[in-house]
Amino acid sequence: ERAAREIRAEVGERADGAGELVVRELDLASLRSVRAFCHRVLQEESRLDVLINNAGIFQCPYMKTEDGFEMQFGVNHLGHFLLTNLLLGLLKNSAPSRIVVVSSKLYKYGEINFEDLNSEISYNKSFCYSRSKLANILFARELARRLEGTGVTVNSLHPGIVRTNLGRHVNIPLLAKPLFNLVSWAFFKTPLEGAQTSIYLASSPEVEGVSGKYFGDCKEEELLPKAMDDLVARKLWDISEVMVGLLK
Repeated sequence: ERAAREIRAEVGERADGAGELVVRELDLASLRSVRAFCHRVLQEESRLDVLINNAGIFQCPYMKTEDGFEMQFGVNHLGHFLLTNLLLGLLKNSAPSRIVVVSSKLYKYGEINFEDLNSEISYNKSFCYSRSKLANILFARELARRLEGTGVTVNSLHPGIVRTNLGRHVNIPLLAKPLFNLVSWAFFKTPLEGAQTSIYLASSPEVEGVSGKYFGDCKEEELLPKAMDDLVARKLWDISEVMVGLLK
C-alpha cells in the first residue's frame, strides 16, 4: 500500500488520467492464494493487456510451499505456471496482449531432473534456483508455441544483477560485508535499471508480435540448447499441470 501511495503521488504530479493503481494480495507459495487472486481479477477486470511474472526466491534453505513443493521451484515456476494458465482466457480476449517471464542467466547451471523435481532426494540451493530459472524459459517457450496465432506473445528475460533483497538468504561473512556492499554499489543495477528489459518487453512497439524469445538488456540473446529442448519443455508442462491441479 505504501508503494502504491508513492507511485500515485509520483504519477499524479506528471499526468492526469494516468489510470487506477490497485493492490491485490498474491502469494506464489500458495496455490490457494493464486486461485483466489485470479478469481478476483477475472471478476473485476474486463481486460488484461500485460502479465509480468516477476516473483522470485533465491537460494533459500530447504523449505516447502503450502502445497508441499520445494520453495524455489514452487514459487519461481509452479506458482507462475498456475497464475498464467488461469488468466490465459482473459489475455486471449484482450489480444494483442503480452506475457513477460523474468528468468535469469543462472539458468545455465540448472538441469530439469524429472526424477527429483521436488528435491526430495537431494537439495542444493544454488542448483535448485538455476533449475527454477531454466523452467521459466522452457515454460515461456512452450507457452509461446501453444499461443501461436492468438495475438498473445510470451518472452523471457534476464534482468541483470540488481540491488534488492532477493539475496537475503545468502550468508556473507561479517568482515566481507563492507566489500560486498561496495561491489554491489559499483556493479549491480538499481531496481529501476533492472526493470528496463521487463518494461521494454511489456510496452515497446519494437517487440510487437515477437514471441518465444529470450532477452537481456533489451536485446534478444542466444540460449543454450537445453533451454530450447521442446521435448523437455512439453514434458515439464504436462507434469506441472498435474502438480498444480489443472489435470488429474
